[in-house]
Amino acid sequence: MKFLCFGMGAIGTYIGGSLLLAGHQVAFVERGEPGQKPVQKPLNLDLPSGRHSLMAEQVFFSLPDAMAAASYDAALVAVKSFDSGSLAQTIRPLAAQFPPLICLQNGVENEEVYAEVLGQEKVIGASIATAVSKDGLGSIAVEKMRGIGIESVHPLSDSIIEAFRQAGLNPRGYPRRGDLKWSKMITNLLGNATSAILNWTPTQVFADRQVYHLEVLQIKETLQVMEALGLRVVNLPGTPIKPLVELIHTCPEFLSRPVSWLGLGKGRGAKMPSFHIDLYAGQKRSEVTFLNGAVVRKGQKLGISTPVNQALCEVLEKLASGEYDKKDWNDAPEMLLKRIAR
Repeated sequence: MKFLCFGMGAIGTYIGGSLLLAGHQVAFVERGEPGQKPVQKPLNLDLPSGRHSLMAEQVFFSLPDAMAAASYDAALVAVKSFDSGSLAQTIRPLAAQFPPLICLQNGVENEEVYAEVLGQEKVIGASIATAVSKDGLGSIAVEKMRGIGIESVHPLSDSIIEAFRQAGLNPRGYPRRGDLKWSKMITNLLGNATSAILNWTPTQVFADRQVYHLEVLQIKETLQVMEALGLRVVNLPGTPIKPLVELIHTCPEFLSRPVSWLGLGKGRGAKMPSFHIDLYAGQKRSEVTFLNGAVVRKGQKLGISTPVNQALCEVLEKLASGEYDKKDWNDAPEMLLKRIAR
C-alpha cells in the first residue's frame, strides 16, 4: 500500500517507518518554509525486532506538492489535536482526490473535524496503545509494545489491518469507533492533567490520597458521559482497560489506589505524561482542551455535570497560555483541591 503520513513525531515516525520496513510506500508531510523542496530524511527505529536505520525517500513540506507527486491508498494523521483544524482546512481544496484518512490522534473529536471536510466515508478512527518515545526528528524507540486499534467497518479496514500486521504493529479491529476512541482517552486522562499542573510524576499522583480522588472523579465523570452516549469501555491491544475501569468505578479508593499505582504510577516510573512534557517544553497550547475538554463539552450537551474535568482543563489551559504561573501550582495540591471544591 502507499501511505501519506502527516507528522514525523514519535507516532508518525513509528507507524510510517514500520510500514516502510515492511515494504510499503510512505511519503511524509512535515512543517516547513514556503516553497521548500522535498527532501530525504534518515529514520532510526528502535523496535522489538531490533534497531533499524532507513531512509524516508519523500518528505514534503506542503500538501499540494505531496498530492501532485503521487496518489495514495490512505493518509495517516499523527499530529497534535490542536492542529486538526488547520490541517483540515489545508486538506479542503484537495478533498475530492484525498485518500481515506486514518486518524491516530488522541481525543474523540478529531474524526468529526476531518469528516466535515472529507465526509464520514473517508475517515477511519484508530488509537495507538504502544508507548513510543522520540529522540529527535525521525528517531524513535518503542518503550512498551502493545498494539493499535483500528475501526474495522470501513471498506479499506481489512487492507489497512493487514498492512499494519505485516509491519509488526499488532493491529486489532474494532467495529465501533466511539468505544475505541473513548476507551483510549480514559488511559490518556489518568495521571495526565494532574501531573502537569502539580509538576508531579504519575507515581506521586497515585500515591497521594486526595489527588488520587480527583483521578477517580474525572474517570467517573467520563464514564457517565460514555454511558449517556451509548458507548462501552473496551480493552485495547495489550491494555486491559475494562478491569481497571471496573476497579476504579466499583471499589473503595483505599483498595483501588494501591492497585492503580502499581499498574499505572509505578509502571511509568519517573517518565512524565504528555501534558507535562508539552507544558514544560513551553508549548502554549495543551491537548487537555481535546481530552478533558471533550468530556466537558459532551457532558454539557447531555446535561451531565463534569466539574473535575472542567477544572483540570481550565487550570492547565491557563498554565499553558501563561495566564497562571507554573511556580504557583508546582507541588501545590491544596491549590488544585481548592480550585475544584469552589
